[in-house]
Amino acid sequence: MPDYSLLVRQLTSLLDTRDPLVNTSQTCALIMQEVPELNWVGFYIHREPNMLALGPFQGKPACHPIPFDKGVCGAAARTRQSQRIDDVDAIADHIACDAASKAELVIPIITGDRLWGVLDLDSPTSGRFSEADQAGIESLVATFVHRTDLHDLARTE
Repeated sequence: MPDYSLLVRQLTSLLDTRDPLVNTSQTCALIMQEVPELNWVGFYIHREPNMLALGPFQGKPACHPIPFDKGVCGAAARTRQSQRIDDVDAIADHIACDAASKAELVIPIITGDRLWGVLDLDSPTSGRFSEADQAGIESLVATFVHRTDLHDLARTE
């Protein structure tokens, strides 16, 4: 398992700008490089009502857009709660961008009382994400939120 406290320190040093485009890109790259057994890491940004738009990512081309009422990313956006799925094939409305993906972890990104977007991690290994992984990725998201001006890419309400 990754040393998430070390990853938080590394991410903090990478996020030396408040720019959301730079910081989303750096966050994806760090996670993809340092967290094993992933085949996709990326941001979906809330730019239209009840819809997520593809943002910076690492991996194969991805689905765009994702409505709040579909898939694991939509559920995280709709409920504003992290979604940790051991077997994506068991989710009736799972959106399969890459058939190799078997497990998924999606963390909502909230600023104030507004949903900014979600961070999505996919793995080709069923049951890949533990509670500790979820807590670790949530701490990386908290670091990202703290060090980024999130108003630039997301929709204004």
